[in-house]
Amino acid sequence: MTLLQVMAADNAADVRVRTTDPAEIAAELARHGVEFARWEVLDDAAGTDSDTLLAHYAPQVAELNASGRYKHIDIARIHPDDANPEWPAVAAGARGKFLDEHRHAEDEVRFFAAGTGCFYLHIGDAVLATVCEGGDLLSVPAGTLHWFDMGTRPDFIAIRFFEEEDGWVGDFTGDAISAGFPSLDELLAAP
Repeated sequence: MTLLQVMAADNAADVRVRTTDPAEIAAELARHGVEFARWEVLDDAAGTDSDTLLAHYAPQVAELNASGRYKHIDIARIHPDDANPEWPAVAAGARGKFLDEHRHAEDEVRFFAAGTGCFYLHIGDAVLATVCEGGDLLSVPAGTLHWFDMGTRPDFIAIRFFEEEDGWVGDFTGDAISAGFPSLDELLAAP
């Protein structure tokens, strides 16, 4: 489920907004300079190879990148693999990489072709927890403090857009703010 929950940065229990309405989500995020849009979802995206996914979304990608700004466009995938005894450690390692607050030198643009993930945007006195699902496009402006939670059982496919090859490198703040907010799993379980 696509969800936006806005909380006070100093008190996660102070929920200012909670909505699953895409128009409300887009409007609230736009107030903070964050772009949110919806693209069609390809049936069986999880069973579709990356080249075919990129070909399917080529018109939307071309429109988004009409200026030629994004030089590197790829796909990130992570899916549960219960047959692999190493899967829990792989999942925990992948999840742990981005759970701490950081920023990037360029915009972070992601289209979720399938699955779920949550961007927590720390903007001023608020944290905007933005749960994205298949069909959601999110563009977080460069320099925006944020963290990302893919949940305890990561499962998503995302098209990523980069201006530079190292655009994904995070500048971590060292602030422990992320520990005080509900996880993706908790957000999805809340009424």
